[in-house]
Order: sequence, then structure tokens, then C-alpha cells
Amino acid sequence: MSVHSRTQVRRVRRSAFTLIELLLVLVILAVLAAIVVPKFTGRTDDAKIGAAKTTVRTIEGALDLFEQDNGRYPTTEEGIRALIEMPANVTNWKAPYFKGDTKDPWGNEYGYRYPGTVNTHGPDVFSFGKDGKEGGGDDLGNWVTETK
Repeated sequence: MSVHSRTQVRRVRRSAFTLIELLLVLVILAVLAAIVVPKFTGRTDDAKIGAAKTTVRTIEGALDLFEQDNGRYPTTEEGIRALIEMPANVTNWKAPYFKGDTKDPWGNEYGYRYPGTVNTHGPDVFSFGKDGKEGGGDDLGNWVTETK
């Protein structure tokens, strides 16, 4: 074996990673993921809650415009769709009042009730939150809740 071929063999051996080096890199990546992922997950939930609250307020404003033009709020049966498509028994409907998505950030339709059961001075506009079910502590709406 010549000196030249020994040098080539050594280069090949030195350029490859050992199994221990690869495992060490995987452990480091796993530790970083364990630290970083939960922080981003919490932020995603906060962002969805903020987006839902903003949309509820936007829908509430659109409902007020509908009421000013038509003298009444949409019925529960007409729902939020009355802000997008003219209901059959409305004569003074002026363009779409709401151009956003009628689904909350979790993919469920925003709820609407008139007359409101929580909001006695107007309609209830709400989202059942992440679980998509009434109750459970993640519901939000256009009413004021007491904080402790």
C-alpha cells in the first residue's frame, strides 16, 4: 500500500460521523424542541383567542349597522348570514355588512342569538372556543364576564 492510498483512507475515516456523534446531535435537538415547542404552542392558543375576540367585536359592529338600517337585529334563525346575504323580509339591506369568515379560529361557526340570553341589551355573538362545545371555560362572547 502506498503512502498516497493511506492518506486517502484516513481522510475517509475522518470525514464520516460516528454513531455517538449522531446520537449526541439528536439529543441536543430533542432538548431544544422540548424547550421551544411549548412556548410556541401557548402563543398559538393566545393568538387564536385574540382573533376570535376581535372577530366577535367586528360582527357585533356589523350587527349594529344592520339594526340601524333595518330597525331590528337579525333573528336567531337568520343568524350571522343576514350580514352577508340579504334576508327575505328585509327591505333596507345595504351591501354586505360583514365580509369576514363566519368560522372561528378553531373551524366552528360563530354563534348568534337574538334576543340575547346573556347580553340582555342586544344579541349574543360568541364562540365556544377550542373544544367547540358550550361550557368548559373556553367560551367567549360579546358580553362582559367578571374576573376574579
